[in-house]
Amino acid sequence: MANDSWPIYGEISGPVVMIGFGSIGRGTLPLIERHFRFDRSRMTVIDPRDTDRKLLDERGIAFVQEAVTKKNYKKLLTPLMTKGGGQGVCVNLSVDTSSLELMKLCRKLGVLYIDTVVEPWLGFYFDAAADNAIRTNYALRETVRQEKEKHPGGPTAVSCCGANPGMVSWLVKQALVNLAGDLGLKFKEPAADDREGWARLMKKAGVKGIHIAERDTQRTRDPKPMNVFWNTWSVEGFISEGLQPAELGWGTHEKWMPKNGRKQKHGSKAAIFLEQPGANTRVRSWCPTPGPQYGFLVTHNEAISIADFFTVRDKKGKVDYRPTCHYAYHPCNDAVLSLHEMFGAAGKAQDTHHVLDEHELVDGKDELGVLLYGHGLNAYWYGSQLTLEEARRLAPYQNATGLQVTSAVLAGIVWALEHPSAGIVEADEMDYRRCLEVQMPYLGPVKGYYTDWTPLDGRPGLFHEELDRKDPWQFRNILVR
Repeated sequence: MANDSWPIYGEISGPVVMIGFGSIGRGTLPLIERHFRFDRSRMTVIDPRDTDRKLLDERGIAFVQEAVTKKNYKKLLTPLMTKGGGQGVCVNLSVDTSSLELMKLCRKLGVLYIDTVVEPWLGFYFDAAADNAIRTNYALRETVRQEKEKHPGGPTAVSCCGANPGMVSWLVKQALVNLAGDLGLKFKEPAADDREGWARLMKKAGVKGIHIAERDTQRTRDPKPMNVFWNTWSVEGFISEGLQPAELGWGTHEKWMPKNGRKQKHGSKAAIFLEQPGANTRVRSWCPTPGPQYGFLVTHNEAISIADFFTVRDKKGKVDYRPTCHYAYHPCNDAVLSLHEMFGAAGKAQDTHHVLDEHELVDGKDELGVLLYGHGLNAYWYGSQLTLEEARRLAPYQNATGLQVTSAVLAGIVWALEHPSAGIVEADEMDYRRCLEVQMPYLGPVKGYYTDWTPLDGRPGLFHEELDRKDPWQFRNILVR
């Protein structure tokens, strides 16, 4: 897959171990081949299913058909990640594996690590005996943040670096710089890891909140059959996060909380959750192509990490400013229909799961960006408008959704190789300019749009609603009740 027109970003001197070879693993492989020098004989892919093994066999890449579990992970991974010396890279793109435990093992072995989500061991998401606060992404993220505090520095481990979480944190910073300039603010751009500087700039710009606003319009030629869950990325991943509680970074401008809203009792307390599943919770949002739309308030790490990163505290440590932040996701129509079927069956997932690949899809795009709202220019969306057609042209084994994720994984690996001793980091703490520089060639048009839309537009209509008319951007007005 090497190509003289694509840059080589560096050399991986040790083994490459990829855990998980689903749609995202399959799409990440050619990007690793294209952009890095590495010893192919020391690359191993691990997955319990051998669906796409032929892609590895024809490349001469070793494949281990096995699930990575709590019992076997150390014995299985240690020899693979230390084979032949040098500094290896572990790319964790799996489900049902503990990101924290794999991260700790990699750091102990001096191996660079990257994942796209803080994933727990099998069974966590569906533990009926667990309190819902424990099942949140907030709780999962806190375990990684605690590990970072206990063991600062050391080999780099990039946590939650896909499209979202991941790329969207870089888009937020670029969008904020664009907005601050358009507002005519006098400012000096903060350093990449200057958390307080970025937070104060967000406050100065008057941003009340941020939607990770996404619309996937990719579609197939044939209709979805009954009792099958179709999606443009990992079905298992979507179901798992969709059945977690709806979750959002909770801003200081909010005056109202839903009756089933719950605050966290430990850690940064940057987020709240609702006692209902995220993929069955709708919010009002906006994307450039459809305009106003419903999205699902699915929990994501970035909803918490962005709200936390942009928090301003006073000298006593009390929160002075924090933006609300949450996902507002309209997946492809087939995934929406799949969700309706699943929740109609009391949350029981369909027996058959299928990821729609680039050959089954006929057209459409994934419009993924960040909507900064509540400031002097109302609302500003900035993001990627990648079409299926362009994704096919740019790299193999990709639909538009997948390429936004895999290119972010690529950027994260590049950053880790360039900063091999940065310790545990989230996308918010990385150099957004460098990461976007690597990723931009794969994102299609990346543009910004201002809009006059607010969640109050066209309301209340024919039916009475309890609205906050003084502040259109209250969560009361955004949540569909």
